[in-house]
Amino acid sequence: MDYTINVHGYLMDLSEPQVMGIMNVTPDSFYAGSRKQTEQEIVERAHQIIAQGGSIIDVGGCSTRPGADEVTESEEMERLRYALGIIRKELPDSVVSVDTFRPDVARMAVEEYGVDMINDVGTPLATLRSPLSSRLNMFRMVSRLRVPYILMSIKPSLREMLLGFAEEVQQLRDMGAKDIIIDPGFGFGKTLEQNYELMDELEKLLVMELPLLVGVSRKSMIYKLLESTADDALNGTSVLHTIALLKGASILRVHDVKEAVECVRIVKSLNRSIVR
Repeated sequence: MDYTINVHGYLMDLSEPQVMGIMNVTPDSFYAGSRKQTEQEIVERAHQIIAQGGSIIDVGGCSTRPGADEVTESEEMERLRYALGIIRKELPDSVVSVDTFRPDVARMAVEEYGVDMINDVGTPLATLRSPLSSRLNMFRMVSRLRVPYILMSIKPSLREMLLGFAEEVQQLRDMGAKDIIIDPGFGFGKTLEQNYELMDELEKLLVMELPLLVGVSRKSMIYKLLESTADDALNGTSVLHTIALLKGASILRVHDVKEAVECVRIVKSLNRSIVR
């Protein structure tokens, strides 16, 4: 399905799937290759994402991997302010997303640095008790900020996910949100088997008539199945990226931009051949 999203007045066309490059300004994200903390590392990674064909830079200042240490809101903001300042200076016209579950962090990123979209993984399982992580508060915030919003699910099954998405999307629309992207949340609240069951049925999420983001890059659903490590999970990642694209994914959130862009090109060529 063809979609566009309004990125500060510019319509980003999702009829050709887009690649979102991950930049974690954290010391503890699960894949060490994604951790960028010095100015030089941030500059190099930002340019690498764009040069390799990525169209969105997704910046995270708080790891949500299982077992990660909790990071305070002020520390998350400090990390993001440092990185966003560098990115905006180096690549002022780039499309930047911020990966956060905190409404005030989202507000800071949009109001202070003109961040283009918010990527919300929801309330991490370890911080469910925190009122700062209220999803309704995030819904209110992104609706006020008027930026595209990535809504992730931690539901373990397709049926539960569809019911949850239907309710949450309606809440967002009632609050005035316009550009909503759904993310099935591979690796969040799901067993290994449930992740693959969801991938098998991924195209059924298109019933929501919303762009679909898939984030499987180097995740444990790959390296645990293959009895390897995140460092060795690129081939498995590319396989799942190809499957996700064939099933209708509009955005791939990735560590390895070049390889993901190649997946998009191959699937695009295949789809063109099928149309003929």
